[in-house]
Amino acid sequence: MITELRKKFNSEFTQEKYEAFLNDINTLLKYPADFRISETPLFLSDDLKNKLLTACDELCRQVTSNDFKLKMKDAVPPHLHIPGETDHSEFFVFDFAICRNESGEYYPKLIELQGFPTLYGYQYFFEHKLKKHFNIPDNFTSYFGRITPEKYVEMLRDVIVGDADPANVILLEIEPEKQKTRIDFAATEKLIGVTQVCISDVIKHGKVLFYKKNGFEIPIERIYNRVIFDELSRTEKNFNFDLQEELNVKWIPHPNWFYKISKYSLPVLKGEFVPKCFYLRDLTSYPNDLENYVLKPLFSFAGLGVKIDVTKQMLDEIKDPEKYILQEKVEYAPLIETPDEFAKVEIRMMYFYDKEPILVNNLVRQSKGKMMGVDFNKNKTWVGGSAALHRI
Repeated sequence: MITELRKKFNSEFTQEKYEAFLNDINTLLKYPADFRISETPLFLSDDLKNKLLTACDELCRQVTSNDFKLKMKDAVPPHLHIPGETDHSEFFVFDFAICRNESGEYYPKLIELQGFPTLYGYQYFFEHKLKKHFNIPDNFTSYFGRITPEKYVEMLRDVIVGDADPANVILLEIEPEKQKTRIDFAATEKLIGVTQVCISDVIKHGKVLFYKKNGFEIPIERIYNRVIFDELSRTEKNFNFDLQEELNVKWIPHPNWFYKISKYSLPVLKGEFVPKCFYLRDLTSYPNDLENYVLKPLFSFAGLGVKIDVTKQMLDEIKDPEKYILQEKVEYAPLIETPDEFAKVEIRMMYFYDKEPILVNNLVRQSKGKMMGVDFNKNKTWVGGSAALHRI
């Protein structure tokens, strides 16, 4: 993106630097990274940064509006609806593909969004280690709004822990030690003292939940929720409380927001940076250019079930169209110059909600394959997770 920084970074890059960087990340916390880390950050130009900020502002106004909340009233599957829903999600993110128009200008296009945490803890350590091992200009950062790394940790603590004792706050997941994002759980614990707990280890007495530590039952006041409740039906884990009963606990964020700010939202969002998208159930006829669309299941995670070669026969054979959306394809631009070929980029813009939405940080995924997933990038280098650095 920023030609002079790209050329300088590439000319100074060595495999030894990269391996030292990886080793530092993989030995810093209780768990290593269970995903590929890219050899390079994205150096974000002022022009593209401003377009991303404009896109985020437009979307932020929509997803926090009363009209949006009304349209999302049926987003949560009834068997997964949890009582005590909050007025907003304390965490939400927007995922943008970086594209290029006929004039050669780069611009963002929304791919997905989620009212659910991402690697908020891990990205703090990632940026720190990136700057330690590579020659990054001091006036470049992954944070927004002139937030410093120290302020970022303070804000993360305020959102998750609030006024509670960290001992009464847990990070809840299904077998957290086995998740691909476990390095983020370890990062969160290190930064703000929140213990990771498997949902099957939670104990209930009356309306109060507890977890065990050092042989003692400790009451839970707040849950930093990392459980995707749809996954519970695909596990054999048993747990000791009914998710759909009233409990004396505050969810951060409330599980219902995972569905309300999600693929389910895409057909109601509008704007220059939003692709055309339809609920399959609402279509009486299909677009004439189906080759320019992707089919996505509404209730899936990490790209599961996405079909990129859509045909009329495929759509006609779907027995539950209410569970799918049809979304206009987005063409990722070759963006980052690497030693063999250009990498494509998806950037995740990360928000806190503390009295109001606050854009705080970002993460980046880089790909050279047909899609962003690991399966499409086997044996490739300069792909994987990273961050976009922009001029302060």
